[in-house]
Amino acid sequence: MCARVFQMFAKEEAALCWMLGSPEFPLLSKEGDIIIGGAFSIHTQIAKPLLSFTDPPKRLICSRFNFREFRFVQTMIFAIEQINNSTSLLPNVPIGYKIFDSCSSTVSATRAVMALMNGQERTLGKNCSSKSSVHAIIGTSDSSSTIAMLQTSGIFQIPVISHFATCACLSNRREYSSFFRTIPSDYHQSRALAKLVKHFGWTWVGTVRSDSDYGNNGMATFIKAAGQEGVCIEYSEAISRTYPQSQAARVVRVIRNGSARVLVAFLAQRDMDMLLEEAMKQNLTGVQWVGSESWITAGHLATKRHLGILIGSLGFTIRKSKIPGLREFLLQFWETTFGCSFQSSLDGQSQGRQCSGSERLDDIDNTFTDVSELRISNNVYKAVYAVAHAMHNMLKCRHHGEKLNQSCIWRDKFEPVQVLKNLQRVNFTLHSGERVYFDDYGDPAAMYDLMNWQRSPTGETVFVTVGSYDALLPNGKQFTMNGINITWAAESLKRPQSVCSESCVPGFRQAVIKGKPVCCFSCIACAAGEISNTKCSRCSLEYWSNEDRSLCVPKVVEFLSFEETMGTLLTALSLFGASLTLVVSVVFFQFRDTPLIKASNSELSFLLLFSLTLCFLCSLTFIGRPSDWSCMLRHTAFGITFVLCISCVLGKTIVVLMAFRATLPGSNVMKWFGPAQQRLSVLAFTLIQVVICILWLTVNPPFPFKNMEHHKEKIILECALGSPIWFWAVLGYIGLLAMLCFILAFLARKLPDNFNEAKFITFSMLIFCAVWITFIPAYVSSPGKFTVAVEIFAILASSYGLLFCIFVPKCFIIVLKPELNTKKHLMGKTHSNTLERYC
Repeated sequence: MCARVFQMFAKEEAALCWMLGSPEFPLLSKEGDIIIGGAFSIHTQIAKPLLSFTDPPKRLICSRFNFREFRFVQTMIFAIEQINNSTSLLPNVPIGYKIFDSCSSTVSATRAVMALMNGQERTLGKNCSSKSSVHAIIGTSDSSSTIAMLQTSGIFQIPVISHFATCACLSNRREYSSFFRTIPSDYHQSRALAKLVKHFGWTWVGTVRSDSDYGNNGMATFIKAAGQEGVCIEYSEAISRTYPQSQAARVVRVIRNGSARVLVAFLAQRDMDMLLEEAMKQNLTGVQWVGSESWITAGHLATKRHLGILIGSLGFTIRKSKIPGLREFLLQFWETTFGCSFQSSLDGQSQGRQCSGSERLDDIDNTFTDVSELRISNNVYKAVYAVAHAMHNMLKCRHHGEKLNQSCIWRDKFEPVQVLKNLQRVNFTLHSGERVYFDDYGDPAAMYDLMNWQRSPTGETVFVTVGSYDALLPNGKQFTMNGINITWAAESLKRPQSVCSESCVPGFRQAVIKGKPVCCFSCIACAAGEISNTKCSRCSLEYWSNEDRSLCVPKVVEFLSFEETMGTLLTALSLFGASLTLVVSVVFFQFRDTPLIKASNSELSFLLLFSLTLCFLCSLTFIGRPSDWSCMLRHTAFGITFVLCISCVLGKTIVVLMAFRATLPGSNVMKWFGPAQQRLSVLAFTLIQVVICILWLTVNPPFPFKNMEHHKEKIILECALGSPIWFWAVLGYIGLLAMLCFILAFLARKLPDNFNEAKFITFSMLIFCAVWITFIPAYVSSPGKFTVAVEIFAILASSYGLLFCIFVPKCFIIVLKPELNTKKHLMGKTHSNTLERYC
């Protein structure tokens, strides 16, 4: 049988010994100045014999031929032959190879690396050779076997370049300083998968992994990255092809009973085969599969038998490439293409019809000769060329013009660490344009294609690239979609939903449920002034939440405006008061020569009426949108006009008192308080208030202010006092004059009934003082625009009090009782002389 196979490959000029089913001898070998070792899982199952201490261990026997791995072997041989035929890379330095079958087993991988390093002689009495028989090793196809190899080869610093070992643990340079790989680390793939599930809104997923270094490390990185993306894991199960079938059945039941509709499967191919068979038995459907690069483009899974379960699967895989000439090279190997075999099964039963050797492959497409999806094979190709470039640089092969130096500087002895150092520094570009180099951790650049399992018009499974991931790009730009329509699980047109709790409606926040992951939550309404659909956040100072608390809108700006009811009413009262004062002024002017007007000190009366008109009108400055000018005007105008008003009343009160004081014998008081002194006193009292207001406006004037303290949901536009001291100084001065006026008027209350102005002044001052004493607590406690309304009300109330108490009785006599408006009636009998002086 071996002889027959040897004859088939004799034209390759290689000494071949194809011992199918045994990992103890090289599967393929060829002599050369440089030897590259290879370890591939040509078989995927191994029969482990019973071990004892009395008999030598029996030969390990492997089964289940793996066509994909066999193509990797042929790709390695193809690359070596291509380099041997090259005149630009390692000229006249032939490369040989020794390729072993690791049988997907750490035990076989360890035997393979020992044989690669020291040969496979088993003769007793021979010592190990002083140097390794290979200069570098390519393999294996899984992380656990690669780690097992490195535990031996790493001691001697022999470079190991893996084409398919993706465990992030292998980037640890302290433990695996001689390791390189041409496939990206799972650190990047796991993060890419986390971004993928987050991109599609799947925050509640289940996971299943291979119970190996590959699966455990890859899933650990994914779970950590998923947590950072806000994705929660409902369950995380492990499976291995070495486990009993009952374990696979249990895992499938967990998947079926789970509420997550998305399953992240970080599985090696053989573990995926085992899980898939059980999933078919239990009719597992409706699950969106997200796979790792190990199986997401595995051709043997993409069959109609599996399509019902795996259709719509998504996953990242390394980018494919083209290797010119590889297909023609592979056409030389046809053994299994037609379902025939050169070897019988282990139990003597035929695995299928025997190959005749006359089959033709030229017109047939199959997984072995199909080079349209070269991904891992391209990694093998790059690994061989990386070793060749490292050796080329180490041997100092150089160009001389158009001719090459036909002999590199060959050294019979060199340390493996020299190959290692040169391998770390390689940086070259393949014929396809792909750049090959290793970072400080021995890893290549991490770039992936996002694949989607879709059904072709003929019903076959096709792998469609729907996106990409480039770890070299800045965060946020690494993951992109190319716009191609995606087929989802069960060929649904709608993307599946996989969440533990539905998203909260706007205005509600997520509240974690005790004892459950953060993705499982209840929804609680946000407080007033906050918005959210996940987490409540407070609106900025000048904004407030809308009714459903989904959007921050500008706060309602509140001030006492002319348009609102309160503002309109106060404006009307103010204008009515001013108009009424003008009417009284007209009446007084019309009857200015009558005894009643003369007895009322007409000059001060007209000045009082003028000041009352200003008092009514100054209240209008408190209504409307506050501005710099209105804020300064309203308080100063109010203070000055009221002092002018009270000064006039005070003057009238003093005149009354002086007039009755003059009735005493020898008294000449009235000459000291004549009209000139009266005008001067009013002016003096008013100027004091003017000075206070000027100092207020100079030192710290009032200004517009947005009050957001009293009402959180609205902005109250008001006039800040600037300096409260000056404001209370203005009010205090007015209060002082009012109290003085009240006291003097109270002292003059016993004037004759026919002349009762002092009594009316007493009543007006009583009203005035009562209003402003009540104003203080009301002003302090009133919120918002009501503060302004209270101040306006106090101004109007006190103004109306003065107007009605002092002038209405006189107008009543003038208009309705003219017979009382006579000098005789006003003078009476008792105080005729006094009234003469007063008038």
